[in-house]
Amino acid sequence: MKKVKERIIVTGGAGFIGSNLCRELLRRKKDVEIIVLDNYFSGSKENLTDLIRDKRLRIIEGDIRELKILREVIKDADSVYHLAVACLGLSFENPEIVHEINDVGSFNLCTAAKSARKLRRLVYVSSSEVYGSAVYTPIDENHPLNPTTPYGASKAAGEMYVKAFHYTFNVPSIIVRPFNTYGPYQREDSYAGVVTKFFQRVSKGLPPIIFGNGAQTRDFTYISDTVNGIILASDCEELICDTVNIASGTETSINKLARSIIALFDKTENLEPIHVSPRPGDVRKHLASIKKAKKFLDYRPRVPLEEGLKLYKQWLMKKTK
Repeated sequence: MKKVKERIIVTGGAGFIGSNLCRELLRRKKDVEIIVLDNYFSGSKENLTDLIRDKRLRIIEGDIRELKILREVIKDADSVYHLAVACLGLSFENPEIVHEINDVGSFNLCTAAKSARKLRRLVYVSSSEVYGSAVYTPIDENHPLNPTTPYGASKAAGEMYVKAFHYTFNVPSIIVRPFNTYGPYQREDSYAGVVTKFFQRVSKGLPPIIFGNGAQTRDFTYISDTVNGIILASDCEELICDTVNIASGTETSINKLARSIIALFDKTENLEPIHVSPRPGDVRKHLASIKKAKKFLDYRPRVPLEEGLKLYKQWLMKKTK
């Protein structure tokens, strides 16, 4: 009897984390069908160029705000990884669309998931932004949710929907909270993350621009560690309807990040960052506790910041050749 393929849905699969997740799932799983659902609002077709010829991958252009599409795509899914999102930067300019995509879209996804025929796991990829600035560190999963941006609030709302649909409709879900992921395929437009923005300027011999005094801290996590944590979480029965941080467990100031990136390039050692006014709602302090991930997932981050920055630089250099 022919083995039935495992069917995996990745919403936002053309985005930064989503496309890397697809690569790793294809590497780890042989008899699998991966369906990417993306409207290219935040993601890009180019992020999947190297995967197009893989017959195990199928791409559907669609919007998670359209419930009919979600129901059709998810009805026969074994697993769903929900990464479709409107980003943090956009929430300062257009909080309405961030609400529509992150809140309404996640509600739609949960609605579709409750009628899926054989769903084993819904993995909701949330964000450390739901915590806001740390009340204490390291931030564990019981830390108060106190988002300071519309984006953070929208991701917290999505978490609440996921939990509610588990308790009400028995949707087998898990919530993953990544911290400040960086690496290949990260978006490079005006909504790029701080690592990418610093690289863009320093590589041209320009000083990085820092919002505020640069003392604010983050837990920077290389993309391969984030993706590994997400996959490990999806297979963990003990964490159904629970939440887990995925991070490096190392605190780095924005000033230190800037210095580390400057040091990677020749003839930039004398660059001094430019400090501008702080962004409203900007998180001041972040450092994750990853004890829970270590205990239940045997998760171990493998790429320290200095190594991750070098790997990202190598990828950027190869990409621009």
